[in-house]
Amino acid sequence: MKTVTLAGTDIVAPNVVLGLMRIADKSDDQIQDLVRTARDNGVDFVDHAAIYGTEMHQCEARFAEAMQLTSSQRAELTIQTKCGIVPDGPYFDYSYEEITSSVDASLRALRTDYIDVLLLHRPDALVEPDEVARAFDQLSASGKVRAFGVSNHTPRQIDLLRTSVTQPIVANQLQLSLTQASIIAQGVASNMPGQDQSITSDGGGILDYCRLHDITVQAWSPFQKKFFDGVFLGDRDTYPELNDVLDRLAAKYDLTPTGVAVAWITRHPAQMQVVLGTTTPSRVADAAAGSDVPLTRAEWYELFRAAGHLVP
Repeated sequence: MKTVTLAGTDIVAPNVVLGLMRIADKSDDQIQDLVRTARDNGVDFVDHAAIYGTEMHQCEARFAEAMQLTSSQRAELTIQTKCGIVPDGPYFDYSYEEITSSVDASLRALRTDYIDVLLLHRPDALVEPDEVARAFDQLSASGKVRAFGVSNHTPRQIDLLRTSVTQPIVANQLQLSLTQASIIAQGVASNMPGQDQSITSDGGGILDYCRLHDITVQAWSPFQKKFFDGVFLGDRDTYPELNDVLDRLAAKYDLTPTGVAVAWITRHPAQMQVVLGTTTPSRVADAAAGSDVPLTRAEWYELFRAAGHLVP
């Protein structure tokens, strides 16, 4: 399993992450089996959010209830969670009070006294950077949070936070899959007038921005066709060519197509992490197997083109 060190920290993280947004209705045995399989395959980084579940902090609590971690077992895991979405509305809130109270609730739910990485979940149009900075300073000084990042943020939104926030922004969790790859595809079709792919819609090259500023991109929904539009794996009606290429490369590298789809993301030199959303242990193992498979440039671009992206 390849690893990445989150900039400005001593956190060494695998490039595959176990996302736990769908465990609310899972039994203790199912959650334990899922986490055990992930650990057995080198995935010791779990991703939560305050909003995951049918009520706030539900998935965090289910994880803690099922795992019953000792202090030494807790230390073996990197636990990431997110804050800032208020479902009663819905709306976003990056005030000092909301950030700090959400972290306190996450700590109680997770039955731990610290969070390794805290992400701001979705951009708050009413954000006041000084408020965020005050919250981050308090959480850092108290030892409640080790590192901070964002999710779904543009370059300028991160720059705005950095006018006040002094801690490194270590991660930006963004949607990325073979078929939903605008953060990569825009740059490939740069300076191609009339091509939709060339339109910069993220505020100006978020992937390159993150590379320039040592921000680890965490790819969420790595198998989704588009925005929560189902998976492309096995969908031969919509993506026949892509699935043919996935099958061929899977046979070559002794992987499943799931592993190849992960390898396509981890082959990128940005050293991204892939955030899995599955609750099926075998799929976690399949995905982890693709972590350090060295796709060639030709294979990477073949998958890119088969997914429907323009290579001028």
